[in-house]
Amino acid sequence: MSRTKLEALSPVSFLIRVQIPDRPGNLGSVASALGEIGADILSVDVVERGNGVAIDDLVVELPSGRLPDVLITAAESVDGVEVDAVRPYAGVLDTHRELELVEEIAAEPANGLQILAEGVPKIIRSGWAVVFGHRSGGAEQLAASTSAPQEGYLELPWLPLARAAILDGDEPWVPDTWKELGTELAATPIGKPDRVLLAGRPGGPMFRTAELARLAHLAGIVSVVLDS
Repeated sequence: MSRTKLEALSPVSFLIRVQIPDRPGNLGSVASALGEIGADILSVDVVERGNGVAIDDLVVELPSGRLPDVLITAAESVDGVEVDAVRPYAGVLDTHRELELVEEIAAEPANGLQILAEGVPKIIRSGWAVVFGHRSGGAEQLAASTSAPQEGYLELPWLPLARAAILDGDEPWVPDTWKELGTELAATPIGKPDRVLLAGRPGGPMFRTAELARLAHLAGIVSVVLDS
C-alpha cells in the first residue's frame, strides 16, 4: 500500500469537552460509549469540578472517515452528560509540562516570551497565543505562536490588564475573522499590567475559571524568571 493511502487511513484526533455528573462510574460510562463507536481515548484532563459536575477534556482518535458528530451522540447517550464542544486536535499533549516550559525559559531568557507563546497552547489547549506590550501608542506584539493569526496592529482597549480575565469575543476590538470562527479568548498579565499574554481558542470550548487560574499561575512564575 502506498504512503498516500496509509495517510488517508490514519485516524483523526479530536478534543471533546464534556460536562459529566460528578458521580463514580460516569466517566467510565462515557468511555464505554465512545469505545462502542470505535473512538480510542488518548488522554483525559479534568478541567473543573464543582456543584456536582465535572468538566473533562478528552482527546480521542476516530477512524478515518467517521464524522465527529458521532462523538456527541455517543457521549450524550450517557444520562446527564452534555458535550460543550468538539474540535480537531493535533496530537496528544502533556497537560503537566509547566515545569518543563519554565525550565526552557530559564535556560534561554532572552527568547523567553517567544518560548512562552509557543508553549501555552500545548498546556491549556488553545489554538494560539500572542504576547503584547503596552506602549504610549497602543499595543505592541512581542511574541506569537506559529499558529497565531497575523492581524498586524490591534487596538486592545483592555490594556493594561491588572489581572487574568476571560474576554468577550464579540467586543468591537475583536477582528471579524476571530468572531467568524467563534474564538474564545483569555488574557493574563505576565508580571505587570502592561505585558500580557492573549490566548485564543477558535471554535471553543469556552475558557473555564480553573483554566484561567492555571494560565495566570504559569504567567506569574514566568515573570519571575524573566525579570530576575
